[in-house]
Amino acid sequence: MTKNNKPSLVAILRAPFFSSILAPLLIGTLIAVVVNGSINWLGFVLILVMGLGLHAATNVYNDIYDTLQGTDRINIHRNDFSGGSGLLLQHPALLTRMYHIARISLLVAILAMAGLFFVVEKRYWLLLAGLNFLSAFFSKYYTAAPIKLASRGLGEISVWFAFGPMAVLAGAISQNVTFHPYVLAAMPMTGLSTTSILWMGQLIDLPADAASGKRGLVARLGTRFARYFFAFIHLLIVIDIILLALFVIPKAWILLLGLLPYPLFFPQAWKIVHRYHDQPPQLQKAAGLNVQIHMLFSVSMVVALLLYILIY
Repeated sequence: MTKNNKPSLVAILRAPFFSSILAPLLIGTLIAVVVNGSINWLGFVLILVMGLGLHAATNVYNDIYDTLQGTDRINIHRNDFSGGSGLLLQHPALLTRMYHIARISLLVAILAMAGLFFVVEKRYWLLLAGLNFLSAFFSKYYTAAPIKLASRGLGEISVWFAFGPMAVLAGAISQNVTFHPYVLAAMPMTGLSTTSILWMGQLIDLPADAASGKRGLVARLGTRFARYFFAFIHLLIVIDIILLALFVIPKAWILLLGLLPYPLFFPQAWKIVHRYHDQPPQLQKAAGLNVQIHMLFSVSMVVALLLYILIY
């Protein structure tokens, strides 16, 4: 909050969650550097601006529509790791400003994309524009009517796609690399990591989501089965890291650093999820552990790629 007790821009944008877009953009860029042997700094900066603009719009639009549709109002289990920010419930007058912020964020993303047209090869322009506008579509219609992806069991797929394949590819395109085998192999992991946060959030927010008609995959599967899918998501991340490190990129064993959070945090998180899958208050500690897995994975993968580039 600011001194006059109004939410700051950082709070409205939910900036601490920007790690979900920074990690795939950085990973995609660094893998392209591995392929090219050099970095285009202007392309790197512009793709970061584009990605942050799109993610900012996503965060703000989700808050707006979750509040307007009643989900935030009836969510008694909101916490730092799930549920909306609740800012509009405390400050209803923010609505107009939040709409403006979301639209300006999308405009920033478009301007950054236009700048990238002077950096990337012309044959990649259409692909870059497609990634930008599909991300903008997801940012609003994840929750907004009439599409409401999150209510149709498609929200998890869109989140994985946007924060995994799309974002990693965008980072690579900024360096004039597209569907190289290294890039393809790196695409799934970051989206899966972000999806794991969404999945945990749905386990906690299920009562409020059900009451407001928001039926994601957790609601459709039921928590008894969904808890095993949570573990499966993380298993896929582990498999992807191992494949990338040992079988795809030569001599890239150092990328196994991305596995670091799993012995540290996952056993405890899984123990809680397995036992308390249908008890939201008890799941909040597991949600915190899951975010720590996400953050440490994101940092360790980026650091590992940087070390690989320096070594080889």
